[in-house]
Amino acid sequence: MIIVMSPGATRENIDAVVKKLEKRNLRAHLSTGEDRTIVGVIGDKKTIANLEMNMMDGVEKTVRITEKYKLVSRDFHPQDTIIKVGDVEIGGKEIVVMAGPCAVESFEQVRETAEAVKKSGAKILRGGAFKPRTSPYDFQGLGEEGLKILRTVADELNLKVVTEIVDKDDIEIISEYADILQVGARNMQNFQMLKALGKCGKPIMLKRGLSATISEWLNAAEYIMIGGNENVMFCERGIRTYETFTRNTLDLSAVAAIKELSHLPIVADPSHGTGRRKMVAPMSRAAIAAGADALIVEVHPHPEVALSDGDQSLTPADFQKMMEDLHGIAKVMGKTI
Repeated sequence: MIIVMSPGATRENIDAVVKKLEKRNLRAHLSTGEDRTIVGVIGDKKTIANLEMNMMDGVEKTVRITEKYKLVSRDFHPQDTIIKVGDVEIGGKEIVVMAGPCAVESFEQVRETAEAVKKSGAKILRGGAFKPRTSPYDFQGLGEEGLKILRTVADELNLKVVTEIVDKDDIEIISEYADILQVGARNMQNFQMLKALGKCGKPIMLKRGLSATISEWLNAAEYIMIGGNENVMFCERGIRTYETFTRNTLDLSAVAAIKELSHLPIVADPSHGTGRRKMVAPMSRAAIAAGADALIVEVHPHPEVALSDGDQSLTPADFQKMMEDLHGIAKVMGKTI
C-alpha cells in the first residue's frame, strides 16, 4: 500500500500516519516530492489489508500495490533516484560512462586503459579482479592484487571503481577498494548475497540474470533495498535467447520498462549484450535513446591478447570515436555525456 498525503499535509499529519503504522508493526518509507509526500507501507499483508488510513488528517488517498516489489517501485517513489558516487551522479542529467578491461591483468594494462578512457570522458573505471568463468580453466582474475591495482590507478587519475563481487564473504574486502559493487548475471538471485549487500554501505549495480524476467530482476533489487541499502542501480547486459550471432540479446525494451516501473537508475552493457566489438557503439547509442542513465563498456589496449572477452572489447581509438558520437544522442535526450 502507498498513502498519498495531500499537498497541504503538515509535518504533524505525516508523523501521525507514521506513528499509526509503527503501532501496527508496519514500516513506513517516506518519499517527499515537490508537491506532496508519499508513504510506502511495508509489512504483514493481512495487517496492511485491514488498514484504514483515508480518514486521517492530511491523507488524500491510499493505493493498493499488487506487485511483490515495493521499495524499487516508482509508485512508492515517483521521482528518479540519483545515486552519488563521490562527485559522480548516476541517474541525473549526465550519462555516466564506466569503462575498462573485462579483467585486471597487470598494473600496466589497467593504467594504459584508464588513461585512455579518462581522456575520452569516462568517469568510472571498470575491471574484474574476481572472474566467474564458464570454464574452470579460464583466467579467474588476480583477486585482491587486482583490487589494489584498480584502486591505485583510479586514485591517480581521479576515477571511481566498479568491480564484480562473486561471493558474499568478499563484501568487506571488495568494499575497501571499490566504489560500486557489481552483482553479475549469475548471482542476480543469490539471495543470501543480496541480503548481505543490503547491509553494505556501497552502491550496488545489479545485472540482469541470463534468463530473468523483469519482475524477477525488480524483486532481486528489493532484497537489497529492504536491508537498508537504497543505492541500487540496474544493469541490462543481455539475455539468453535462441540467437547465436550475438553472445546475448541486448534487451533495450527492458531499459524503457525499468524507467517506467522503477525510480532507480538503469545502466546498459552493450559489450556483454552483443559480444561483438562492432556492435558496441551502435547499441550504446540505442541504449541512450531508450533512456539509459549510464553505460558500462569493455575497453582493452590490445584486445587481441586479452585474457578475457577480447572479441567484445573496444580499443582506445574505438572508444574515443564512440564517445564523440554519443554526444549528439545525449543532447537529443536532454542530457550530457
